Amino acid sequence: MQPFTRLTGIVAPLDRVNVDTDAIIPKQFLKRIERTGFGQFLFFDWRFTENGETNPEFELNKSRYQGSSILLGRNNFGCGSSREHAPWALLDYGFQVVIAPSFADIFYNNCFKNGILPIKLSEQDLELLFKRAFEKEGYQLTVDLEQLLISDEEGLSIPFEIDPYRRECLLKGLDDIGITLQYEDEISKYEKEHANAF
Repeated sequence: MQPFTRLTGIVAPLDRVNVDTDAIIPKQFLKRIERTGFGQFLFFDWRFTENGETNPEFELNKSRYQGSSILLGRNNFGCGSSREHAPWALLDYGFQVVIAPSFADIFYNNCFKNGILPIKLSEQDLELLFKRAFEKEGYQLTVDLEQLLISDEEGLSIPFEIDPYRRECLLKGLDDIGITLQYEDEISKYEKEHANAF
C-alpha cells in the first residue's frame, strides 16, 4: 500500500444517494483474485449502455472529469454487500479520496485497508464542494492528511477528522498486518523467551 500524505486532484461529483457496492463493481466482474484490473469495470452499468457503448450522460464519462482522483458522493456511499472489490475498483480507476456525508461501515473500513481515504463531511460542506465541481471545469481540491485539511485555490479550507490509528496507517502506507510486522523483532524475542512456557 502506498503512503498517503497529500493529494491535489480533479474532483468528480457523483450526485446520487445510496451508491451500493454492486453499482461500484457489478458482481459479474468479481472473478479475479488480484486487487488490480477492476478499474475498467467501475460503475460499469452506469458507464456503459446495454449495447456496450459509453454512456455520455454518466458523470465520469464527461471530459471535464477525466483523470479525476477525488470523488464526491452522497449519503450512505458504499452500502450493499461487503465486497472488498469496491475500493479495489475505485483505486484502480484512479480515485484515492472519496468524500461523502456518510458511508456504509464495511465499505468505509475497507477503504482504509486498501489505501483510499474516505472523508465524512457535513451536508453543508458537501453542497459547497458539489457546487464548485459543477460550476468550474477542472475543479481541484488538495486533501492534506497530515494537516487534516481540504483546500482549493480559491481559499476554501475545510477541516476533517479521521481516527488517529487509521490516519497513521495511511500516512505510513501500512494495513493492519503491516502495522503488526513493525514489531516483528519484539514478537520474535517474546516467543523465544516464552517458548517453554506452554
